[in-house]
Amino acid sequence: MESTNKYIRFDWAVKRMLRDKANFAVLEGLITVLFGRKITIVKILESEGKQEDSRIKFNRVYIKAKEENGDFIIVNVQLHRELYYLYRIVCGVSKAITEHIDIGDKYDKVKKVYSINILYFDLGKGSDYLYHGKTIFTGVHTGDHLEVNTKEDNEIRMCMPEDVFPEYYIIRVNEFNDVATTPIEEWLDYLKNNRISDTTTTPGLCEARERLLYLQMTDKERHAYDAHMDDIMVQNDVLDTAKMEGRAEGRAEGRAEGLAEGRAEGLAEGMAKGHEKGLAEGREAAILAMARRMKEKGMPLADIAEMTGLSVAELEK
Repeated sequence: MESTNKYIRFDWAVKRMLRDKANFAVLEGLITVLFGRKITIVKILESEGKQEDSRIKFNRVYIKAKEENGDFIIVNVQLHRELYYLYRIVCGVSKAITEHIDIGDKYDKVKKVYSINILYFDLGKGSDYLYHGKTIFTGVHTGDHLEVNTKEDNEIRMCMPEDVFPEYYIIRVNEFNDVATTPIEEWLDYLKNNRISDTTTTPGLCEARERLLYLQMTDKERHAYDAHMDDIMVQNDVLDTAKMEGRAEGRAEGRAEGLAEGRAEGLAEGMAKGHEKGLAEGREAAILAMARRMKEKGMPLADIAEMTGLSVAELEK
């Protein structure tokens, strides 16, 4: 049975529910479903999502969590729209590691980091909606996996690199188009469509169904939430328009230059060069067009710079 209730969008829920420890169960459920094992949140180490301005959409949450065996891990949850997103993932994981080990501690105090990245934008090519990556050292000639000596409880034991190095999960929300039949698919259905089944037993979604209802919000909260959704619509419209304008401009310039050079050096070579240069200039034009529209909409220059890769000085010009 499909619920007709209106639920709060997940990126907003992350921003708000972390203020209340009673709502940790929602995030615990998502992480538990992803990992396939029970995860318990101990505390929030740091959160950009606690910022009050609804226009700040770069939500990053560091979570100290505990596994069933008692081991502690750090979970990094990110929801961003950025041009250089993979670099942001690396920076986020590095920050999680370095900021949560004290000066003078031995390296065995470094905690395992899991980076969970929920994307509401197109990252690139790929047909799946869920990707998982980890570090494995493979023999170039033998194909075997390296095991490393480590000391635990005064004993020398073998340790696999994937037990130490960070792991990454990328959830591409917009790529999910299936009927929700498994727990992870039910989570994707909520992330994309704000939809939760009345009969769900999936960890986290049971709690979300009770606590993230739109109608349970106060008038002030609903007003802020509606403004947040309006901002998202404007941002998506700006980005989509900039992409279309950039592609059109790039194709036009590419054809013109390709034909001109083709007369001198041959049609085949000219079209190839024109196409390549047109694509490059089209991408540049798309970024500039996107920045102009963002400025017209009144978005802060710092946010525009982070999303486009342009400097604040360039934007001021």
